[in-house]
Amino acid sequence: MFPVAARAKPLPMPRYALKVEYHGGPFAGWQRQADQPSVQGAIEDALARLEPGPHTIAAAGRTDAGVHGLAQVAQCDLEKDWDPFRLSEALNYHLKPLPVAILACARIDADWHARFSAIERRYLFRLLLRRAPATHDKGLVWQIGHDLDLEAMRAGAAYLVGHHDFTTFRSTICQAKSPVKTLDALEVEEVAGLSGREIRFHVRARSFLHNQVRSFVGTLERVGAGAWAPEDVRDALEARDRAACGPVSPPQGLYLAGVGYPTDPFG
Repeated sequence: MFPVAARAKPLPMPRYALKVEYHGGPFAGWQRQADQPSVQGAIEDALARLEPGPHTIAAAGRTDAGVHGLAQVAQCDLEKDWDPFRLSEALNYHLKPLPVAILACARIDADWHARFSAIERRYLFRLLLRRAPATHDKGLVWQIGHDLDLEAMRAGAAYLVGHHDFTTFRSTICQAKSPVKTLDALEVEEVAGLSGREIRFHVRARSFLHNQVRSFVGTLERVGAGAWAPEDVRDALEARDRAACGPVSPPQGLYLAGVGYPTDPFG
């Protein structure tokens, strides 16, 4: 009797990390949908032009309709061992004329995951203060026509930083198992933009609840406008009741600004 040779395990497909920039206006969000355009669908369709599909990519986070990406991170598995630069160039060619761009590409280990390997997400929200209609920034900011008290908004934001039950500030359709999260930073700054005065919110945490950032911004706008006192943010947080939240800001001012990993896959 001759020993039966062990069957060799198939080698894992090469895996690539993609850093993605996109304008969320034309899309129904990041996640592929059957009957509406999505950022995920656009990239998967471009991948199918390079290798026969279907392709399914995973991302660090799912952005809603109208939300933008400055540095979203996604992963894809391909049959061919691509040079990362050539892969990014090929994808950008097939993504035209959609407002989606691959900023960087890197070969990564098979056990690395764009979502589960991430240790930090960073969001930016832009709020434009001017009465004249936005032109160059149309669709890229939340525009309001009244002034805001920056220091009052900072005082209100301070109550949100830390480890809390954020039931008040999450969507009723949020699928997270727990409303308890740790918010590492919520910074409010004023900048002199080309289009006028601009308030920018910089928000950082390991992970977020659905609509959490937009709920923060909409509530803090009420504080800045004088309709809420800063302490009202604390009371809303402690209420643990969605009805206690202020208005939810529109999506067009929100950007997924970056994703952190123990080791930067893009070097």
